[in-house]
Amino acid sequence: MDEKIIKGISKFLSLVLRHSPETINLKLDENGWADVEELIAKCTKNGNVLNAELLDYVVENNDKKRFAFNEDKTKIRASQGHSISVELNLKEVEPSEFLYHGTVENFLESIKKEGLQKMSRQHVHLSQDRETAIKVGGRRGKPIILTINAKKMYQDGFKFYLSENNVWLTDVVPVKYIEF
Repeated sequence: MDEKIIKGISKFLSLVLRHSPETINLKLDENGWADVEELIAKCTKNGNVLNAELLDYVVENNDKKRFAFNEDKTKIRASQGHSISVELNLKEVEPSEFLYHGTVENFLESIKKEGLQKMSRQHVHLSQDRETAIKVGGRRGKPIILTINAKKMYQDGFKFYLSENNVWLTDVVPVKYIEF
């Protein structure tokens, strides 16, 4: 499969399943699920040719595992990263001692003042390991990796969730829990 095509489909799916389903007049339920047949039809109608085989390939081979099917593959949703309101029914999980966040230098000043904020997303995204955080931070330039004292945050009452694709989620990370 042509990786450029796959990347383009993945980006478009991120747009319609995480941020703007109205782009193709797609309906998501309260948990972020879209009907697969409706998604395929509306993508194709809007010039993004898609079929079940290609969709299955993108879901299975997306390097970040951003999308998931329900058990019978009749519905699909983004695993996390929504800027629209959806209820993912995530269960609270106790994190390991440290989690990591990849960013770039131009965000550091703001982070040092305000901590990590979810901004337009539903959660702050954290990684279990430095390697993943490096990849995330590297998308926008030279990555800077922040170490988050997640265990201390959890002990202090902050909630953590683990998405289906192993991204750690929390509402905010105050400055005092960040090692720069």
